[in-house]
Amino acid sequence: MSITAAVVLAAGEGERLRPLTRNRPKPMLPAANRPIIEYVFDALVDAGIEELHVVVGYKRDRVQGHIGSTYRGVPVTYHAQERQLGSAHATLQARDALDEDFLVVNGDQIAQGDLVADVMAAHDAESAVTLAVIESDEASMYGAVETDGERVTRIVERPGGDEYRLLNAGVYACDASLFDAVEYAIEQGDELTLPNIISSHVDSGFEVRAARTSGLWTDATYPWDLLAVGQQLLDRGDIDATEVREGVWCAERVRVHEDAVLRPPVVVSADSEIGANAVVGPHVALGQNVTVGSNATVERSVLDADTRVGAGSTLVDCVTGQGVTLGPGCVAPGGPADVAIGTTVHEDRRLGALVADRATARGGVTFAPGTLVGPNAELDAGTTVSGVIPENGRVMR
Repeated sequence: MSITAAVVLAAGEGERLRPLTRNRPKPMLPAANRPIIEYVFDALVDAGIEELHVVVGYKRDRVQGHIGSTYRGVPVTYHAQERQLGSAHATLQARDALDEDFLVVNGDQIAQGDLVADVMAAHDAESAVTLAVIESDEASMYGAVETDGERVTRIVERPGGDEYRLLNAGVYACDASLFDAVEYAIEQGDELTLPNIISSHVDSGFEVRAARTSGLWTDATYPWDLLAVGQQLLDRGDIDATEVREGVWCAERVRVHEDAVLRPPVVVSADSEIGANAVVGPHVALGQNVTVGSNATVERSVLDADTRVGAGSTLVDCVTGQGVTLGPGCVAPGGPADVAIGTTVHEDRRLGALVADRATARGGVTFAPGTLVGPNAELDAGTTVSGVIPENGRVMR
């Protein structure tokens, strides 16, 4: 069956990635040096999709302003979800624009084109829904799928335990019966997530098929996951820039001092500058217009656009938002830490520091492992910070 339209779900915030999502939704966070949603769009276009329908909500202007009305020549239409009531409710917002079977994909998870193509190939006129499943030891952390041959018999959200091996990869081919099921769930006051709606399809006797695939799937649930995602993409060479030597990618208008060292794998985006005797890499992604000062060291980090790293600074296992300024001599030594996200403490996570949009460290600031710095925070010179620094907060010496 030919499928030409896809619904991309990009309305949610990504609360567990705060404070990075304070000013933009999760699909706009960096996977290596590009927004997550660009990888999603590439997968769909590579698989032959001719219409992109994007459901937006939280900070929708950040998605629409970045993507625009077309992507690689494919028209993009936006549909607003005014209240974030669930992924199935989000899909319903595009109903009037869809005449035939269609894809639904999560806009905040990376699924490569071969995974999408496998779902499209497995879907036929007898199937109400076909979903991508992959073998993964993380199935119990996300959504697990039970099958009988190609037929889905059960979907279990975050079941826990080790007995589940098939993960729901969040790529679905659907017919119009999905919308009727969502409308019925609204009437009944049921949970409006796609896994719940598709589970009801299974219970009602609809044909729900599993497309087993080995295509790349990865997700960033927490801030430290952005480091793992970036590392995975760098290791695979899935980087949109020119490879100037093995494992080193540089975009246009990059300035790297002749005495600087780039340790692969590393990507340096357009208009970025690396000073004398700086060491960048391995596993570093620099966004657009990033400056790494002389004698600075950056390892295993993702630095988003317009970040400034002062001379002699050391950053290990760090994630920065956009417009971050770290003065000279700042140190984030990296390593494992217990990180508080909301009311939950996650033990032994590799996160040197997360510094959100437009935060400023004046110089000589030391970041204890696991520090989270909110947007627009100011850290006075010579301070040592740890834990959570709130948005607009100031740490004085």
